[in-house]
Amino acid sequence: MTPLIAPSILAADFSNLQREVEMLNSSVADYIHVDIMDGVFVPNISFGIPVTEAIRRFAKKPMDVHLMIVNPDNYLEAFRNAGAEVISVHYEACTHLHRTLQTIKHLGAKAGVAINPHTPVELLTDVINDIDMVCLMSVNPGFGGQKFIEHTYSKISRLKDLILARGAKTKIEIDGGVTIENASKLMAAGADVLVAGSFVFNSPDPVRTISQLKSVE
Repeated sequence: MTPLIAPSILAADFSNLQREVEMLNSSVADYIHVDIMDGVFVPNISFGIPVTEAIRRFAKKPMDVHLMIVNPDNYLEAFRNAGAEVISVHYEACTHLHRTLQTIKHLGAKAGVAINPHTPVELLTDVINDIDMVCLMSVNPGFGGQKFIEHTYSKISRLKDLILARGAKTKIEIDGGVTIENASKLMAAGADVLVAGSFVFNSPDPVRTISQLKSVE
């Protein structure tokens, strides 16, 4: 199966944001992954709604917005209005996850759930049929350029088994440390969507790098 590719704009050159988004438009990327960090849920601050709106003005690819924030329910409508077509919230940040997922869908977006490396996939059993995409963090969230956590492969396999057992249509997204070296193994384990930030934007030819990721088997 051909992977869906979601380059993370967090690794882009923000002094040339329009140019970077237009580069992604010209590539075979499927999504633009937008990481929102609040400095509370994760130990870093990225950007918020105004930058997301700026990305939307130039983007021709759907925006996959990953909310690494506390109290995400307070901002779902604002990010949907800013152009998010997929909104992922963290399991660890949601007291009433089922309600949050229903709100995202009511707003007309696809509902995603991200889980940290220490969070078992089995905790999603009762809501897996309500989730459009599970974002498995394969690094500890908060910073780009981290080393891939190896136990992610078995986690993907367990999540895929859960999805199949429940007859769900949930996609599995991998976020953190994705490279051309591990992309094939991730796909073999059951991944559907690959997020890549520094691997894409720090490469000599990002468009070619995206194409290479898209071509893995």
